[in-house]
Formats: sequence, C-alpha cells, structure tokens
Amino acid sequence: QVHLEESGGGLVQPGGSLRLSCAGSGRDFRPYHMGWFRQAPGRELEFVARLTWVAGITAYAISAKGRFTISRDIDNNLLYLQMNDLVAEDSAVYYCAARTRDTRVLTTVPQGYDYWGQGTWVSVSS
Repeated sequence: QVHLEESGGGLVQPGGSLRLSCAGSGRDFRPYHMGWFRQAPGRELEFVARLTWVAGITAYAISAKGRFTISRDIDNNLLYLQMNDLVAEDSAVYYCAARTRDTRVLTTVPQGYDYWGQGTWVSVSS
C-alpha cells in the first residue's frame, strides 16, 4: 500500500509564494510518476504538474508553467510544488498523486494515478 500526505498549504496574498510538500510512504512506494492536481470549489479536478519519479522529467499545465516548479527528494520520498506569483485563481485544494502501475493512461488526467493524498488548502487573497 501507499500513503500520501500533503502539507504546506495556507493563506497567501496575491503575488506571494508557497511550497507544498507531499510525503510518500508504504512498502509499495515505487512510483512511476507523481503529480499535483487541484480542485477549486464548484470545479473539476485539474492537472497542475507531474514528474517521472526516477528521471525527474516534468510537465506542467499552461496555468502553472513559468510560475510553479515540481521537484522531488527521492531519498526521503518527498514531492514538492513551489508556487510563485500566486493569483486568486490558484485558490483550491491541492492533491498529490502517485502512479505505481505501468499503464498507458495519460499522466495529465486523474485516472492516470493510483493513490491520492487528502489534499491541502491554498487560498490566495488580500
């Protein structure tokens, strides 16, 4: 089994920064990919960023490119999302997700992931 736990969310002013963390654990924690998704009230779950766990190859949603950076600490099973220049539209619950199966499902959709954290709130407001 795999357990994911996010942290680092909170209230930040427009233009500010936050770094989200996701701690992975469990004897089966050997992901192919890790990703960040978000869901704002009344909206669908939205892809933010993902990386291949070993090679570290990244991909971003258009809304995140240039402002957000996904990274990982393999030795400690940690995934990060550095978010800069935050705007009100970034307010959402942010989830990390792990893909532990070798599948051809896209890594930019929720169906491409097996395990999810409980989410952490990010609110961007003055």
